[in-house]
Amino acid sequence: MSSRLTGVGVGPGDPELVTVKGVNALRAAEVVVVPVMDTGERGRAEATVLHYVPAEKVVRVVFALNERTDRKRREAAWDAAGERVAGLLREHGSVAFATIGDPNVYSTFTYLAQTVGELVPGVVVATVPGITAMQDLAARSGAVLTEGTEPLTLVPVTAGSAVLKEALAGPGTVVAYKFGRQAGEVAAALRETGRLDDAVWGSALGLPEESVRSAAEMDGTPLPYLSTLIAPPRRGGGRGGKL
Repeated sequence: MSSRLTGVGVGPGDPELVTVKGVNALRAAEVVVVPVMDTGERGRAEATVLHYVPAEKVVRVVFALNERTDRKRREAAWDAAGERVAGLLREHGSVAFATIGDPNVYSTFTYLAQTVGELVPGVVVATVPGITAMQDLAARSGAVLTEGTEPLTLVPVTAGSAVLKEALAGPGTVVAYKFGRQAGEVAAALRETGRLDDAVWGSALGLPEESVRSAAEMDGTPLPYLSTLIAPPRRGGGRGGKL
């Protein structure tokens, strides 16, 4: 039988936001891998997984999750993680990899699956979708992501604030991920494009330290790295005005 690697989206942090299919996939796998930084602290994915599977089933694998400048170090970490997961697949046959959010949206699982596919011929790779931070923030803040014919643009601010500013100048809602370290530049871009007053940001969604606030409160102080921003467009014309 072919071995199977399943990327399971476990949502942004609130364990109640893991789907039934996600829980079933975690429990069905013989081993559940969770990514950790080389500093060793427990991440959101691991904390969420432990609500549904016993600790002895969980294997922590180090990834350079916060490494953006040293490509050699980052790729070495990916290679080591791939080798570790490939070994687990050869031993157990069925491995789930838990990732925050969704495994097909800016997820470490993408790189892991590519590496494991080269190391384990015939491995079956599957994903279970998860609720994203933008969906959770929209629910918690009351922000509407899209109406009618509006587009939705998702920007990782790690690509630079200029990319965000360009998106904000266009139509529709703009969502920004990982913008906390550049909060000052993000606030300036919102102000310049007339989007500051209607925008909201959030971090640690569903966790005790959760923060959901108006973007107008940003004063340039750096925010948590995994902060999410929703900047809706100006909406007029009453109900259904965007149809």
